[in-house]
Amino acid sequence: MSFPLQDRRSPAEERRRAAPGTTEPSETWIDGGPVDDGSRRRQGPGTGRGGSGRGGRNERARLPPDVADELGRAGGQAQVQRNAARLQEAARAYGEERYRDALRLVEPLARRLASAAAVRELHGLCLYRLGRWKAAIGELSAAERSSGGMEHHPVIADCHRALGHHGEVDRLWDELRHGSAPAGVVTEGRIVTASSLADRGRLGEAIRLLEEGPVGVRKPRLHHLRLWYALAALHEQAGDVPRARQLFGQVVDHAADFADARQRYRAIS
Repeated sequence: MSFPLQDRRSPAEERRRAAPGTTEPSETWIDGGPVDDGSRRRQGPGTGRGGSGRGGRNERARLPPDVADELGRAGGQAQVQRNAARLQEAARAYGEERYRDALRLVEPLARRLASAAAVRELHGLCLYRLGRWKAAIGELSAAERSSGGMEHHPVIADCHRALGHHGEVDRLWDELRHGSAPAGVVTEGRIVTASSLADRGRLGEAIRLLEEGPVGVRKPRLHHLRLWYALAALHEQAGDVPRARQLFGQVVDHAADFADARQRYRAIS
């Protein structure tokens, strides 16, 4: 399934900025930069802003075959087309950042098709984007158990970070760095873990953890830009303005519209 990604801050950080009086455990939210929900690593056909709005057989045809088969096993072949159309509509709403609409569409599927990993994945990501951390952890953990992978570890860790469960963040990072997850997933986990360390006042450790990542690449991919952005934010927090400016500048050089990197670069130049 493809659940399109938005270059934006963690939902946890957004909630803190919007509601500074929140009772979430951390007193000061350290800007860890945008958080990748993993969607681009699972790109499938026909799911995103450009997809057709038609339902029925065409909707099923645009789903990856493994997802269509999964829906058939979970809900019966007679309901595959209807369930596929609804899942496709929910995925489109998610890709357009209409998270409440996406949740409204996917929740009935999540109740009926609990064994369908793609459904639980999208349900969990919607919950994450809406700040429902505990529920998101449950759904995304279930999706990982079905897939046997660790593709949602960074998002699950970010939920635990929002709840102040820093020990769980450390545990998930330990699994990621010793596992066989793709490089992009490991980098996202590194970013969340560094942000968690900074939340705990361990800013030096947070910076070292990110500096140990793939910082020196010449042809950056999205996760490299995220790493640079997060590292720049931490250096700015630590008062190392020249290094922060250098890193924000690198981000802007490769992706001028990446989050608020341009504004932050200008603010410290």
